[in-house]
Formats: sequence, C-alpha cells, structure tokens
Amino acid sequence: MATRARKTPSPDYRSLLETMLLIRRFEERASQAYGLRKIGGFLHLYIGQEAVATGAIATLDLAKDYVVTAYRDHGHAVACGLDTSSLMAELFGKATGCSRGKGGSMHFFNAEKHMLGGNGIVGSQIPVATGVALKIKYKKEGGVVLCFFGDGAIHQGSFHESLNMARIWNLPIVYICENNQYGMGTDYRRVSAVADFSVMGGSYGIPGKQVNGMDVLEVYHEVDAAVSLARAEGMPGFLEIRTYRYRGHSMSDPAKYRTKDEVASYKEQDPILLLKDTALREKRITDEEYTAMDAQAKKQAEDAVQFAESSPDPSVDSLYEDVLA
Repeated sequence: MATRARKTPSPDYRSLLETMLLIRRFEERASQAYGLRKIGGFLHLYIGQEAVATGAIATLDLAKDYVVTAYRDHGHAVACGLDTSSLMAELFGKATGCSRGKGGSMHFFNAEKHMLGGNGIVGSQIPVATGVALKIKYKKEGGVVLCFFGDGAIHQGSFHESLNMARIWNLPIVYICENNQYGMGTDYRRVSAVADFSVMGGSYGIPGKQVNGMDVLEVYHEVDAAVSLARAEGMPGFLEIRTYRYRGHSMSDPAKYRTKDEVASYKEQDPILLLKDTALREKRITDEEYTAMDAQAKKQAEDAVQFAESSPDPSVDSLYEDVLA
C-alpha cells in the first residue's frame, strides 16, 4: 500500500512536561520507600526513560487503543492516566493497589484504561500484544496497540514470531524497543550481531526506524506517524527508541558496569530538562509555571505514599481469588 502524507498534530508541551515530571517524582518516592523497606520484591525504575512512554502514549486514543509493556512499567502506567495512589499502593502490596496488591512493581494493570501490564517474563508481552491487535482487527474496532519491550527481549523467539504474524495478517500494532543500552548489566552490543535494531523489522516487511528517546518531541512525532500508518492501512511498525536509565537495572543493582562519565553525559540529555528548555525558549511556559508543575508532581507523589501507607493489607481470603487454574 502507498503511504499517504499526513500532518502530525502539534504535541501539548505542557501535558508532556507534567507527565514526565510526575513519572520522575513518583519513581523517586518509590525508591525512597524501597530503601525504607516499605516496598518488597523487585523494583525497576524508569528514571531517565520518561520521554519514551510519555511521547508514545500521548499519540493514542485510549478509548480504543491499548498499551502492553514489560516489567519496567511505572512510566507507562502513569502516562496511561492510572491513578498514582493506586500505583503506589500496588508497590506497597495493599488491597487498594491497581492489581489488588497481588502484582507489585512488575504487574501494573488497568483494563478500563486499556493498560494491559506490566509483564514480568522477558518478551512474554510481545505475543500478548499481537493477540490484542488481532482482536482489534477481527472486531473492526479501529484501534492500535503499542507494545513496549527492552533491548534484552529483542533476541527472544517471541519477538520474531510476533512480527512475522503481524505482517502476514497486517495487524494494527507498533512494536517499540526501548533500548536503554543494557540488558541487566550487559551492554547490548556485546550480545547482538546487529547493533542497529531498527533493521530487524525489514526481515518481516515491517518499516523500522531508530528514534532519539531522550527527545520527547521526536518520540511523539515518530510514534504518531507509525500509529497513523497502523491505524489507516494495517501496517505494523517497529521503532528502536534509544534511551538511557539513570539508575541500575533494579534497586539491587549498583550499576558498576558503567562509568561515571557515561552516566554524566546522558544526564546532560535529561528528557525533562530538554523539553523544559525548549518550552521556555519558545515561550510556551514560564519558569514560574514549570516550578509549579514540579511542585504539583512532588505533592501528588507524596500523597500517593500517604495513601499507600494508610491502605489496608489484602485479606487472607483474597489469596484464592482470581486464580484461574
């Protein structure tokens, strides 16, 4: 099919900034709570990668579109509009959590918001998302699925099988590899025969592109173009979005495999500060407005912690609920 020229709508700078700030402050408070042992289990923070989920999900209509992601899912859940109090309560293992305290950090979920996880097994969400796209096409719902996964998942068989089926059936899905450059503690270039992941879509006749994931505006425009193509013409898309996490793989990872200079160089590309500078330069916001946004994000994160701490633990009886087999 020939692609049609389309003008990308202008993103709302203020909304993008508010979302990224809320993700950052939520994650910082979660990190503090983990250090105080109020959160147990695994905790994979999204600090540094905020532009990817924010810019990508801003292109969707979540009344009919869907998001499926991996275990580093806090940013995606916030960008989908899930209540931050319910998210923090989930981290605390409370009954008021978005997954009733049963999922924890890796299994944020909200069916009404079309945020279908948070999936803990590497690459497991890719065929799930492909199945959702098949459902959308079969029922002629007009929606699109964004499927997020990390660079550590791209060599899983589920990735290759899913892209093949998506192209055979022309499913409305955009696969997004969030390449934060380390699969746990291993540089992706040490384990991949191909350093440019964006070419992998071509093996299945799917257009691929590499995107700067530290620039939320570039993420927005490139994902919007891929979503529009998937929605209008049933052409799956594949984007490798290069990003960087400022913290370790999880809270138990001191990240000693990276140099201080490397981390410092990426902190100079902080996606929040890059958009702030652009918005100030273009007079879309003032310094005072940015300060107020940040204060609101900090308050919302603090309120979420207070809600989580005051929420009840799940009942013993709920242990046997939602068990399907």
